[in-house]
Amino acid sequence: MKIYKIIGLMSGTSLDGLDLAYCHIWEKKGIWEFEIKETKSISYSSEMMNTLKNAIDLSAEKLIELHNTYGTWLGEQALTFITDNKLEVDFIASHGHTTHHRPEMGLTFQVGSGQHLANVSGIKVIADFRTNDIALGGQGAPLVPIGDRIFFNEYDYCLNLGGISNISFDVKDKRIAYDIGLANMILNYITRKVDLEYDEDGNLARSGQVNAEMLKELNGLQYYLLPHPKSIGYEWFLAEVVPIVENTDDSIENLLHTSIHHICDKIAQQIQLNFKHNKQQLLITGGGALNSFLIETLQQKLGNTTKVIIPEKIIIEFKEALVFALMGVLRSEQLTNVLSSVTGAKKDSSSGVLFIPN
Repeated sequence: MKIYKIIGLMSGTSLDGLDLAYCHIWEKKGIWEFEIKETKSISYSSEMMNTLKNAIDLSAEKLIELHNTYGTWLGEQALTFITDNKLEVDFIASHGHTTHHRPEMGLTFQVGSGQHLANVSGIKVIADFRTNDIALGGQGAPLVPIGDRIFFNEYDYCLNLGGISNISFDVKDKRIAYDIGLANMILNYITRKVDLEYDEDGNLARSGQVNAEMLKELNGLQYYLLPHPKSIGYEWFLAEVVPIVENTDDSIENLLHTSIHHICDKIAQQIQLNFKHNKQQLLITGGGALNSFLIETLQQKLGNTTKVIIPEKIIIEFKEALVFALMGVLRSEQLTNVLSSVTGAKKDSSSGVLFIPN
């Protein structure tokens, strides 16, 4: 039985930092299993955070320069992680950081050059997991549902609360998944107005009240009317959501409280639309799972038919890095790692590009 020893790297739209997960992954009697052996989270400096956040406005030359320098930085972080923990690594599977995502235009871009990462770390790298699906007419997102199906299929729904909320579930043996809408992206945007990276436990939000007009505007965003497959990126947030926040004259507490009610309204709506059975289970991961006010609000809106499951903290925080490690394994075996039923592409694919260190 071959055990793959992989580091998964993930940087999400919430811009809270880089997650590294050293995983052992193996197949036993047709079933894939995993163990997360070591983890590390690296918070972005304010300079790095601003650079990544504003990368959408860079010229082509500056964007490619960032692609290379960020790839070098990823390589440095991976090498330190490997050295400090004396890890034996077959390869690194890196998501990079999404700076542009416009599937309707046929484009997506994740900075973090795989070649630079490989050269600095000295380890083979599999990266660029989204481009092939876009080339096949898909959304290039979400990608995590392959991991939901393989590792977490005992749950009726898998919900990830990163910068964006996305959900995956099976319908007649096909995995369906899509971006529901907002999550930490709007919450962190608001807290940064008062120099906080995030609202711990949702305590500020808990002390606020709903701003009815803001809630109506957020709930009325056109994206929510679109059929799936569908996905959103930072461009959508800047164009559609930021103006609503900026035009609402209210306290930070009320802005956060209203945003959480909006997030939970839209998630509950999707669960109810795809209702399966009483006692159905909803697994929640991502940073939003640690926001107790958000989770309590969501459970209230879901009622007694759906039980919210919060897993152990290592799964909450490193599930996406784990799944990209799995996607790297599947790519190395030339097995499907992107599902057309999720993305809307012409066919399933084995996506990702291999980079050999020099």
